[in-house]
Amino acid sequence: IGVAMVSTVSSLHGLLVAIHKPLGLMIFVLVVVRLWLRFYTAIPPLPGSIPTWQRALAHLSHWALYAMMLAQPLIGWAMLSAAGYPVTLGGGFVLPAIVPVNNDWYALLRPLHSIVALLLFLTIMAHLAAALLHALVLRDG
Repeated sequence: IGVAMVSTVSSLHGLLVAIHKPLGLMIFVLVVVRLWLRFYTAIPPLPGSIPTWQRALAHLSHWALYAMMLAQPLIGWAMLSAAGYPVTLGGGFVLPAIVPVNNDWYALLRPLHSIVALLLFLTIMAHLAAALLHALVLRDG
């Protein structure tokens, strides 16, 4: 939605923005719940056949995904706050600003939001590729 939102000049732009903001907040809340579950429930062990470097990479990618999924909505919220735009979620519900209106902050947060989005996408694709490799090719559980 974010890519389509910034690349379109059509009448869909307003609709995409209206979907993008609450979706970001929903993802943030779901990631917080997921992290809570992650810390308070047992996780299945990785298969013993996986080399140490792949184990380390798997753990690193999981924590990177969590970090980016938490950071991305907060960066977007801070970016809009710095620009002076309210974050509305529908039904007249408006989130409070988390940073003061400041053009310098906006100039920093705007590209950061795009960079984290790209890194998140790349990490998800690498994670998916690794999952498919282990499920379909290596079949190591």
